[in-house]
Amino acid sequence: MKQRIITGIVAGAGFLGLIYIGGFLFTLLIVLLAAIGMWELLKMKQIHPWSVRGLMGLLFTLLLVIPEDWLFTEFLQIERLELFLLLVVVMLSITVTTKNNFTFDEAGFMVLASVYVGYGFHFFIHARYLDTGMEMIYFLLLLVWATDSGAYFTGRSFGKHKLWPEISPKKTIEGALGGIASAFVIGIIFAAFFPVFDSWITVVFCILTVSIAGQLGDLVESAFKRHYAVKDSGHVLPGHGGILDRFDSLIFVMPILYLFGFLT
Repeated sequence: MKQRIITGIVAGAGFLGLIYIGGFLFTLLIVLLAAIGMWELLKMKQIHPWSVRGLMGLLFTLLLVIPEDWLFTEFLQIERLELFLLLVVVMLSITVTTKNNFTFDEAGFMVLASVYVGYGFHFFIHARYLDTGMEMIYFLLLLVWATDSGAYFTGRSFGKHKLWPEISPKKTIEGALGGIASAFVIGIIFAAFFPVFDSWITVVFCILTVSIAGQLGDLVESAFKRHYAVKDSGHVLPGHGGILDRFDSLIFVMPILYLFGFLT
């Protein structure tokens, strides 16, 4: 517990500080977190990260997470997604040239895993560079943390009906509702002092989206770990597990917020 608290304070303070600073250092940190997240998924799949297929997965992830102005796609006269699709075709060709030593299943894993991690962290960077980006990031982090804490304490105190026992046996419906309620309390208070949207209706819908999608994202990562029979995604953060254990909700939420128009 002591190690967990120390890690949480040090890592949390550093992370919040870099969000405040923004710019190159913040972007570099998020790119690094994305690479570590993909590394953790590769290890779950028992693909060595330094193998050809592992490096290909890391390349896919970096291609999606790195900001546009860091890429050389303009010089190459090709769009990011066009390059991504070209590499997918190359990867599928490798399944043939290796006589299925590199399987279609592994190729599909690379694409889905890189989209999951790469785009999740990409839109985190995108959100920071909005006009109210710093406030928006802090707002979203508080919503995710409030949801997690509210769900945990409500579930322990009042939880009776299992939410999805096949995936996460300890989660309850009462806990999930408590998480949403906690997110609303914290979100409304924050928005009252730091307006991130022009309309309170938008604030309400954003809070609801983040809280529900965040809990779904947590279940998605739980499903990964259960499928691959691992307790934690990694051991980067002593006492807290891996990067995906800490950012599973957030990277699931960010693309949804973008698609719903909250990050424009």
